[in-house]
Amino acid sequence: MLAIVNDAAQAYRGVIPADRWHEPYMPADELAKEIAAGIVFWVAEEEGRVLGVMGIQDKGDVALLRHAYVASATQRTGVGTRLLRHVQGLDGKPILIGTWAAASWAIEFYRRNGFTVVSDSDKDRLLRTYWSIPARQIETSVVLADARWMEAQRA
Repeated sequence: MLAIVNDAAQAYRGVIPADRWHEPYMPADELAKEIAAGIVFWVAEEEGRVLGVMGIQDKGDVALLRHAYVASATQRTGVGTRLLRHVQGLDGKPILIGTWAAASWAIEFYRRNGFTVVSDSDKDRLLRTYWSIPARQIETSVVLADARWMEAQRA
């Protein structure tokens, strides 16, 4: 999983703020902490080769999509969409996704798959409520929500 994350994360080099980039993008101890924090990872594989990873974290009233990465050699082949559909089907909770505001390709992927960028005020509140990230990352991120979350806000 680490190899996939760190390979795919190269797309963020030079795109996300330099003060938020580190090498490797996800060290082994960070992955271990994420798993200990309740993130359950799913993988897509073919012939024993891992092609992509995607985590889901139960936060009570919502689920967070975490660390979604597809190997650079297999991007744009449907792997990410298949993983996303799988985690969406795990339970009926609204799903929220946080990503870098400058990662236009990631935002577009989630939009194509039915997610909506939330307002800045909702973004700040949601990132402070459900994620444990520094203020600088909050400033440079967006949150996308699925239709279940958007409908609940209108109710």
